[in-house]
Amino acid sequence: MKKILTYMGILVFAFSMIAARPAMAQDSKWSDLVAESGKVLSEVQRMPDQRIPEDLLKKCEAIAIFPSTISAGFGIGGKYGQGIIMVKEKSRKWSAPAIFTLVGGSFGLQIGGQATDFVLLIMSKRSVDALLQGKFKLGADAAVAAGPVGRATEASTDIQLKGGILSYSRSRGLFAGVKLEGAVITQHWDGNQMLYGKKLSAKEILIDKKAEMPKSANEILSILSKY
Repeated sequence: MKKILTYMGILVFAFSMIAARPAMAQDSKWSDLVAESGKVLSEVQRMPDQRIPEDLLKKCEAIAIFPSTISAGFGIGGKYGQGIIMVKEKSRKWSAPAIFTLVGGSFGLQIGGQATDFVLLIMSKRSVDALLQGKFKLGADAAVAAGPVGRATEASTDIQLKGGILSYSRSRGLFAGVKLEGAVITQHWDGNQMLYGKKLSAKEILIDKKAEMPKSANEILSILSKY
């Protein structure tokens, strides 16, 4: 009888481990995405003439990073990516990251395909609130413009006053005429659940502080904490 119970225990443990593997793999996927987002920002900020101006990072209310967003097309194009958003709290500390998707299409002169790292600075709390309501369309729910790099921030004055979004991109491959207007940002429920081990909305993560900062966010947090 003891042997039977022992064998049953082993079988239950084995099946539980098999069932847990997909979840563990998914958790790793989203942790890797958070870590990759930190790597993207770190590499951008190490380029003296191309880095995001420090005063804009200090003034922004939130930051969105979508590493390796896929863009492809011939005349008519599309883009899809997964990334994170972090919000600056009232205490000026940064929230834990929430997972979002970026989806969009575009028309115009474009050919080929590429992977692009996008960094968006969200300059007003109003835009942050709109992001958390559901589908957020760039160019419609908030104005979006190419952000200045290096030390020059004068070109961004108008978009800052309007509480819009400043966009930055780093591309690999061949592509022309890439635009972010019309792209839609939505929260990724499954990604957030896998990352934190419980069902949480983006608002609960970014505003209500119901998620602990994951270790995979160490790099990006160390950079943002400077601002």
